[in-house]
Amino acid sequence: MIRLTLRSLRAEALRMLLSALAVVLGVAFVAGTMIFVDGMSAGAYERAGTFDRHTDLGVYSTGRELLPPNLIDRVRAVDGVAAAAGELTNTAGLLGTDGRPVLGYTMLVAIPTEDALRSYDVVAGRLPDRAGEVVLDAPTVAEEGFTLGAPVRVGSTGGAARSYTLVGTVDVAGTVRDVGGPFVGLVGPDALALTGERGYGRIMVAARPGASVTALADELRAVAGGKFTVKGRQQILDEAVEDAVRNVAQFRMLLLIFVGVAVVVAGFVIANTFAIVLAQRTRRTALLRLIGATRGQVFRAALLESAVLGLVASALGVLLGVALAGGMRLLMSRLDVPVSGGLTVTGSTVLTGLLLGTALTVCAALLPAWRGTRVAPVAALTDAAVQQSQGAGRVRLTFGAVVLAVGVAALVGAASAGQLLLVALGGVLTFFGIVLFGPVLVPALARVFGWPARRLLPTIGALAVANAVRNPQRVASTATALVIGIGLVSAFMVGGRSTKVGIEHSVDAQIGTDFVVVGIGQELPAALVGELAARPELGVVHEQRSTVAADIEIRAADPALVGRTLSGVLAGAADQVGPGQVLVHRELAQARGWQVGSSVTVGGRSFRVAAVVTDDTPGNGAPAGHVIDMADADFTALFPGQRGFLAEINPATGVSAERARDAIEAVLGSYPTVNLMDQGAYKKMLTGTVDMVLALVTALLGLAVVIALVGVANTLSLSVVERTRENAVLRAVGLTRARMRAVLAVEAGLMALVGAVLGVGLGTGVSASAMALLARFDDNFHVVLPLGQLGLVLGVAVLAALLASVLPARRALSRPVVEALADQ
Repeated sequence: MIRLTLRSLRAEALRMLLSALAVVLGVAFVAGTMIFVDGMSAGAYERAGTFDRHTDLGVYSTGRELLPPNLIDRVRAVDGVAAAAGELTNTAGLLGTDGRPVLGYTMLVAIPTEDALRSYDVVAGRLPDRAGEVVLDAPTVAEEGFTLGAPVRVGSTGGAARSYTLVGTVDVAGTVRDVGGPFVGLVGPDALALTGERGYGRIMVAARPGASVTALADELRAVAGGKFTVKGRQQILDEAVEDAVRNVAQFRMLLLIFVGVAVVVAGFVIANTFAIVLAQRTRRTALLRLIGATRGQVFRAALLESAVLGLVASALGVLLGVALAGGMRLLMSRLDVPVSGGLTVTGSTVLTGLLLGTALTVCAALLPAWRGTRVAPVAALTDAAVQQSQGAGRVRLTFGAVVLAVGVAALVGAASAGQLLLVALGGVLTFFGIVLFGPVLVPALARVFGWPARRLLPTIGALAVANAVRNPQRVASTATALVIGIGLVSAFMVGGRSTKVGIEHSVDAQIGTDFVVVGIGQELPAALVGELAARPELGVVHEQRSTVAADIEIRAADPALVGRTLSGVLAGAADQVGPGQVLVHRELAQARGWQVGSSVTVGGRSFRVAAVVTDDTPGNGAPAGHVIDMADADFTALFPGQRGFLAEINPATGVSAERARDAIEAVLGSYPTVNLMDQGAYKKMLTGTVDMVLALVTALLGLAVVIALVGVANTLSLSVVERTRENAVLRAVGLTRARMRAVLAVEAGLMALVGAVLGVGLGTGVSASAMALLARFDDNFHVVLPLGQLGLVLGVAVLAALLASVLPARRALSRPVVEALADQ
């Protein structure tokens, strides 16, 4: 029986090729992900302790409190300490040789001046030894054209940019300090002065040769006191590795989600393939039964065939996974995303790929193999035994209809219930409802979508629709594989587009000026807004600032801009906000019994309520509506140290936008940590992440869609074999070769179109439910359909299916009519 199974597999190798391709692609995605992430993990382990190669002990704060600089002197004085230095990591801004800010997130680090603690790899020059010296990462120096000995201007939140002398370049690639942007290294006092920090994040300590590290740690604890902790070298390295690997593990989890989608789709394709193949072997199975083979032997033979197919396809998938991992690494480097390590192929990765692919194939073949042995031997020798139009049972269809209805109801009711879990549950139930009710739903949709073809091409359309719906379970399984991938792609497309539009509406509601100045990952420098306000070309200069005190959000406001976010003025005049006059929002006024003219106390000062207003913008750390708006000057007097991340600017009356922009840029030339944008650019910056995530998700889900389209081609190809004599009869009675190709093309297009439409409908429904839920908290968000993108998805799916029909059509026409009529 084993020998017969292997011979049968060799004889039908071409027939199983597309099924094997689904396994190859699924395993390649799994193996490629594991190889790529294992390489990142190896790189993380290798470089996690790069900057602690010479650190024996470290003094750390137990909370947010920084370590005072004078503590370093006390640590140095401890017997057994060879060197001690404070380390500070922060953000900064770097001006290029053209005077413009260098793009990218800039990391600023205080570098030890003691040789015993220096762990940086110097590429050229040296590390800084004294104040006024700086080192940069080698790629930034090469890209910007900096030269050793030349001045470099660096700025941070502490104020305007300062000039330093470039004394060297370092290699930080693949380390925790490689964040995709410039790296700036200064001596400790310069780093403190530039950032305005009052202390260091930690103190690194190198022990003298022969000194007891354990005893030294006890002495340092006594010096540091209870507010600070002392960690040994092994603990420092372990925590560094844990942090680095945690990030890699999170990335692996993200990729494995998409791997799971691809594997599920491959399972649908493989199960459908074996169902078709085993149905076509009904007479052969019956013959084996007549000559003595038991149902168990036939069942085990089918599973053996699936295991061999899965093992071979899995081995090819692992090999393709290596190439896929290399492509992922190349893509990351092209996108300037820092990736550590190389490609690491481990035995566990190979074994996992082989076992997963083989197990997936065998599990997918279980049900078709069991069904294939149920036909009675004598009955299977007749044509009536081959039930081409077999449908699903009533229990399945009834249960599927109920599950589908419950899923749709959950999606509709998620917003009113205010439960995000209902959105996810509704999406899952709707999908399973489509799977179970598919034998009724999919053929019905195929008939509806086939109506234009029947009208335009009566003969071709009628034949194509009849072929597509003759086996409801088969066409439903083929379409369902497409529903998964296209449904997820559509959900992200609709969700991404809706989110972008919501963000743009929020900007329109909250930004009422021509220009905005935004801090790059940090607050605006303290002196910046004052310098901008002093320019005569500029009219409104307003820094968005807020703080929370006693469960009340207090916001700085400008009389010319305050009305842009208000949805209503219940009493008083909103434009009266000014010195000593504040706006109180409705919920707070009701809770405190305040009204226009009431006296309120904020920060020990008394203010008069100028108006009671409503505002639909989300709260920031206080109960909804518990907000007070006060004039910029009053806010500054009460909270002088409170900074914002964004300033709104309008040109002065009679000043053109070009002159205003020039005036702003003249001030910003000294502040590399801020960006100047108009409203359009600001919207693009905020929505850029959405576009990037959408592109990444679409690319990752694309493989699942490709596997599903392979399933369409597979189903069509095997159906052609099944209909060999039928197609020969059609050709004998006058159906031309071109029309035969058209029949198969329309049939493939219908299967793909039904699956794609169901997928788009499912994805749109899930996103619409999520947006309706989000709209309860922010009116700016609602569902927006990207009709062009969704239409492109449908078009690509149908076009790919038409291309997939080429080989089956060639096979159908390759045999002479007389020979095909004799096929058994």
